[in-house]
Amino acid sequence: MIAHVKGSFKSFDASIYTTGKDFSSAEIDIWIDPASISTGDEKRDEHLKGPDFFDVLNHPQIAFTSETIGEADSNGNHELWGELRMKGIKKNLKLNVHFGGMMTDPWGNEKAGFTVTGVINRNEWGLIWNTTIETGGILVSEEVKISCELELTMVNQKDLSMVLE
Repeated sequence: MIAHVKGSFKSFDASIYTTGKDFSSAEIDIWIDPASISTGDEKRDEHLKGPDFFDVLNHPQIAFTSETIGEADSNGNHELWGELRMKGIKKNLKLNVHFGGMMTDPWGNEKAGFTVTGVINRNEWGLIWNTTIETGGILVSEEVKISCELELTMVNQKDLSMVLE
């Protein structure tokens, strides 16, 4: 636990809808393929896909469904509460959402940007594998940091949908 290992999921999808430009009414559903994990180390990725962690053969999807979005503070930050389902376990989760603003791109598409962050304890979702190291510590932290950048594109006057870039 002297270095942070970064990884990302390469295969995911989302459905994000809101009424007008008020994101407090947003309905969010996200689906992630845990078999698409990539940390830059093939052996580590295979271990993460196995039964010690994501167990992708028995649990082929991670899902998040929003429940409530708090009012923005003066800096454009919201609390997003929802249910995270991973490895057959459902738990409530709070994420922090920063609204970066809206703009129109050079092709006339209206876009909104968001940064989503949060922290989970992986053990709460059954990702409990660990081992001790020679110096007496443990190899893998229980804490996993979530970081996501989103760009939404206006589809029509009532709905926004997510464009993955």
